Amino acid sequence: MKPVFVKSAISVFVCFVVVMFLAGIGYPQDAEVAKFPSRPITYINPTAAGNPTSVAIRLISQEAQKFLGQPVVELNKPGGGLSIGIGALASAKPDGYTVGYAGHTGMFVTPFVEKVSYHPIRDLSPLIQWGGFNFGIGVKGDAPFKTFQDLINYARQNPKKVTYGTNGATSMQHIVVEQIARKEKVELTHIPFSGTAEYQSAVLGGHVQFGVGDFTASLLESGQVRYLLLLKEEHSAEYPKVPILKDLGYDIPCPMTLNVFAPKGLPAGISKKLEDAFTQATKEPGFISGMKKLNIPIVYHNSKEMEDYMARNYELYKKFLTEMGLVR
Repeated sequence: MKPVFVKSAISVFVCFVVVMFLAGIGYPQDAEVAKFPSRPITYINPTAAGNPTSVAIRLISQEAQKFLGQPVVELNKPGGGLSIGIGALASAKPDGYTVGYAGHTGMFVTPFVEKVSYHPIRDLSPLIQWGGFNFGIGVKGDAPFKTFQDLINYARQNPKKVTYGTNGATSMQHIVVEQIARKEKVELTHIPFSGTAEYQSAVLGGHVQFGVGDFTASLLESGQVRYLLLLKEEHSAEYPKVPILKDLGYDIPCPMTLNVFAPKGLPAGISKKLEDAFTQATKEPGFISGMKKLNIPIVYHNSKEMEDYMARNYELYKKFLTEMGLVR
């Protein structure tokens, strides 16, 4: 009986040591989660300071910091098709003190057409989507096209004569329009511009038949520009009468989101704190009224919904870009 007793005693001792060891490992992380955040949080924005996206990020940050108890400070890192800022986010320490906006171009286009320092799915974790865009196909107010179908019919009768402008040769707007053209079996002529102001001016001046992007609200409200189609997956509260892609039978996703991402490996407790704080921020009156003034829709999806959505669209845009011959 004695050997059995000794063996049992040893087993109990070993289990005790293992439990205490694991508890010792877990304690520092639990302590970090409990005191998080203890200093300001950086919110990397891969676009330029002062644009509507930047203003919106400051809006959500101001509200989120009320629930976090620490400032949330925007840091602009533009360039490289958004890859500079997103790369900085992906390489940051996963401790919750660096989050960022993972813009659609830098997630679904740039990694396929250029060499980047990160993998959009493996190196980043979504926390929340808090906004979207009213990207659409806009024509001059007095254009003869009353519906998008009018435009397609004209393009079918006049191959390559219909010109359109976007803010870049590998912009998501360009990719979506080319997918529509493939489905409709029409040939359009794409003219890339360096930014929003340029293609909007081209539409107003009659230099292109249509532009694709987030047109200035004042141009739409005054009737100088009309939307024929919104590149969205959900109907717009701002433009409820304008059809979206699925209304016209186009099964083309447009993952253009305003969001919060973190480097992969963020502790679950800290991730939840951040997600909860930004979720609460979307319900604050100051954020809601500020977004309305910017004419930017509030769109909410949680971390799990975003994770599935981003992974699915990453593969789909790889397919689109391969078909267009743009994958490096």
